[in-house]
Amino acid sequence: MEQHSKIYVAGHRGMVGSAIVRELQRQGYSNIITRTHSELDLTRQEQVEAFFAAEKPEYVFLAAAKVGGIVANQSALADFMYENMILEMNVIHAAWKNNCKKLEFLGSSCIYPRMAPQPMKEECLLTGALEKTNEAYALAKISGLKYCEFLNRQYGTDFISVMPTNLYGPNDNYHPEHSHVLPALIRRFHEAKVNGLKEVTCWGDGSPLREFLYVDDLANLCVFLMNHYSGNETVNAGTGKELSIKQLTELVAKVVGYDGEIKWDTTRPNGTPRKLLDVSKAEKLGWRYRTELEDGIRLAYEDFLNNPMRAER
Repeated sequence: MEQHSKIYVAGHRGMVGSAIVRELQRQGYSNIITRTHSELDLTRQEQVEAFFAAEKPEYVFLAAAKVGGIVANQSALADFMYENMILEMNVIHAAWKNNCKKLEFLGSSCIYPRMAPQPMKEECLLTGALEKTNEAYALAKISGLKYCEFLNRQYGTDFISVMPTNLYGPNDNYHPEHSHVLPALIRRFHEAKVNGLKEVTCWGDGSPLREFLYVDDLANLCVFLMNHYSGNETVNAGTGKELSIKQLTELVAKVVGYDGEIKWDTTRPNGTPRKLLDVSKAEKLGWRYRTELEDGIRLAYEDFLNNPMRAER
């Protein structure tokens, strides 16, 4: 991408999209196009086609998605599949029709089989059954990734995809029921500290292992890949490091400054036992994460404290 290239970031108000916009601006890209949901509904094909025909972006970062944690995914299976599938197909198809130079599709590590060998390599995609709790979202993301690959193979496009691990950081969603584990813990421990609660109960038994990537590190990789990678296979985005949910919970409590007791509700689901990405592909391309987890959680907590509206969403 040249500095003056016309770049469309879909989903610029979300955690990932806003981080990509910040990273592009940091690197001197100035011709960035964005649209809010009220200005452009990506699930409406005619709106998307009209937008691409009028604007003709040269590069597209597709970071728009309907997202949520275990509760949200399980309670709205059909919505998650429909909205994500329609949205991504509309954008990818319109980008191809309007001769976009390059598109980058953002997926999620939940696309990999539930019991995939760990750490998970890019080629383990579609080699086993998916985790049931987020199967609808995963199927939509796999479809977007495959559509990019099939356009490359049939029409010679340069459409790529990146698969991030669990993300956190500025502009995260801290909703008590519809957020992911790390922001949910930040909110829960903050409220427990403010309200002087003696104990906090967390879901499961704390045993699942998880990997977390600071969202600004992902954005840095996204721009890096747009400039340095072409290929049908996706690229994993992560740190290559993992910790248990129990360790994560204790770390968040420490950063927030909550010193009460942590209890575990073992009647609640754990989710996938382990989800670590093999990040050797990105490293061989010359990229590595920068932000260590404790530092990142501090930054995320600052964002939470400075954005009270984020907590209510």
